[in-house]
Amino acid sequence: MRSHESEEMYLETILLLSARKETVRSVDVVEELGYAKSSVSRAVNLLLRKGLIVVDGNDGITLTERGRKSAETTYEKHRVFTEMFVQMGADRTLAEENACRVEHVISDELFRIIKEHFTK
Repeated sequence: MRSHESEEMYLETILLLSARKETVRSVDVVEELGYAKSSVSRAVNLLLRKGLIVVDGNDGITLTERGRKSAETTYEKHRVFTEMFVQMGADRTLAEENACRVEHVISDELFRIIKEHFTK
């Protein structure tokens, strides 16, 4: 995993998968993101070392409290940006794609300002 942005993306993916599946495994992340198994394996190991996830004896992945908080923050950005772009006239697909990009690079301070402006 190369950056904090990727870390957030993996955590967000695990969060969303856990809402749909009882147990999330690396193979689910591979299928969801379309990444190589080796890339996901490296990412899972890094997230594990950082204390952002735990992996049980059956290879089930669970977010720690810190991992869940990070994932929820990223997903909130995704939702706000998607809706903001749709309100501005973008179709949902274009809005979703660009929200995925923006959510990882914007500062917390600027996001707070944008969120307050667009969610009044």
